[in-house]
Amino acid sequence: MRIAVLNRDFCKPDKCSPFGEKPCIKYCPRVRTGDKTIVLSPDEKYVIITESLCSGEGICIKKCPFNAINIVNLPDPLENQISYRYGVDQFSLFRMAIPKRGKVLGLIGQNGIGKSTLLKILSNEIKINLGRFGDEAPNWKEIIDHYKGSELHQYFIDLKENKIKIVHKPQNITIIPKFVSGKVFDLLSKNNAEKRLEHIIEKLNLKEILEREISVLSGGELQRVAIAAAYLKDGDVYLFDEPSSYLDVSERINIAKLIRSLSEEDKTIIVVEHDLAILDYLSDYVSLLYGGPGVYGIVSHPQGVRVGINIYLNGYIKDENVRFREIPIVFHERPPQESLYDSGDVIFSYDDIETSLGNFHLTIAGSEIHAGEIIGILGPNGIGKTTFVNSIAKIVETDDKKIKSNKLADDNYKLKVSIKPQYIKIEEIGLVSDIINKIKLAPHLSQSSKKRLINILNLENIRERKIPELSGGELQRVAIAKCLLSEADIYLFDEPSAFLDIEMRLQVAQLLRKSIEELKKASFVVEHDIITQDFIADSILVFEGTPGLRGKALAPQNLRDGFNKFLKIMEITFRRDSITKRPRVNKLGSNKDIYQKKINEYYYIPK
Repeated sequence: MRIAVLNRDFCKPDKCSPFGEKPCIKYCPRVRTGDKTIVLSPDEKYVIITESLCSGEGICIKKCPFNAINIVNLPDPLENQISYRYGVDQFSLFRMAIPKRGKVLGLIGQNGIGKSTLLKILSNEIKINLGRFGDEAPNWKEIIDHYKGSELHQYFIDLKENKIKIVHKPQNITIIPKFVSGKVFDLLSKNNAEKRLEHIIEKLNLKEILEREISVLSGGELQRVAIAAAYLKDGDVYLFDEPSSYLDVSERINIAKLIRSLSEEDKTIIVVEHDLAILDYLSDYVSLLYGGPGVYGIVSHPQGVRVGINIYLNGYIKDENVRFREIPIVFHERPPQESLYDSGDVIFSYDDIETSLGNFHLTIAGSEIHAGEIIGILGPNGIGKTTFVNSIAKIVETDDKKIKSNKLADDNYKLKVSIKPQYIKIEEIGLVSDIINKIKLAPHLSQSSKKRLINILNLENIRERKIPELSGGELQRVAIAKCLLSEADIYLFDEPSAFLDIEMRLQVAQLLRKSIEELKKASFVVEHDIITQDFIADSILVFEGTPGLRGKALAPQNLRDGFNKFLKIMEITFRRDSITKRPRVNKLGSNKDIYQKKINEYYYIPK
């Protein structure tokens, strides 16, 4: 089976060569034999590929200068398993995940692989079309007959007859204030179908924000309110798209427990989540999605949670005999034995700092950061992490005397700072290609650094996209690129993994480490995903205190001490999977949880 996918945003026949020769058409062997495999659209704005004639040599792909064409050969059995296709030359989804009453189904896969399409089908936001559209689109009887004998058969019958009520918590919660106004309490009261408002307020720690306007809530507060509103509705099927974004570790565990409690009420729950530890904690079973992002996605057969996540990390599905990742994702079980930066060049040091924001007071213990060092920042939400990052940026930019530069011999040199904020504001209206061009012209980056930055963040794949139209994950990648292309001494990253899939999170972690090391600069990284922070940081700066009232930033510690300190505050321990060594959350009060707390090893397992 052969499918062709054309990114029409990238296809520009009038610009694809200096002479307008349209190489994808000119060099296509089927065109030369008289079969019009590739032709121009009637308005000549993009090409059209006739899949039934395409011989799949791939010449058009090699000749296309904009990476607009993908031709994929798939096993013939998949031809009868196509669930949805957006149109001619557009993304295709094969197979369907199978939701079950009283169970939590976890979906795991790269961005652009079909997870959101799956949720839209299951919520009836888009009607499943079995790969046919226009006049050939199937009716409900054909759809229901297609799944006869499977567990999806009754689901689609109920969907057609509107017998199930679906509650959908969207991925991008930052747009909620554009559509919802008023106070938090009023919003939750409207959704309180089962009279469980007091219960949810306690479980998600919402008491302090009930009288706040929706428009002034932080990302973490918005996320908790969105989850609470979904939970309070009387639904049959609950869809949660990335519920852990912007939440700290403790809050993530709380929402995982809350979502699991819905399964005890015989509800059907489907969750898309990129934090593997949380996905593992809340799911009963998982479906993997693999394929080509933006081209096609294949839904695997259901897998047990532990086995399914390990399969995903390894990249080989044994029962389907499919390898979708060449190099497995590997976790290191132990931290470095000692710091590499004790005797390194100091980029800058800072004295004790005290700052206030409204009723919130933050105390920062003085410390220093070295060339090539990344200090990871951990702490609960509302404890001052973002305030700390902004304070460092402000102090550096104003040349405050609290900062002492020991690295630079020139006393008149002013340190420079580059920041990737927690909430990304879209100020540019240009194309991603503008960012790519700036990277290529950046004088402080080596050629290998420029290539690595563009390739790891997959910027070429979205080069012709307008920045205001990017998805959350795409916008995050562009924001990281913008931060690194600026020449600076200190790079500040606030939650760089938000909206990124697991592959991209770990690739970004490696990118930040390699870039800071090569530039011989310094970086602070605020990150809630424990696994990602473990990949990024050389040392850990822990925040403690009372969220919303007072915070205290301790001096940086080595990884083992830092993780122990933070997770002790959170009262959470992690064990290691025996095969992949990936961190897994221990259930509170379990034997492993009690033992690790007793020996003060909350994250790294002792010898």
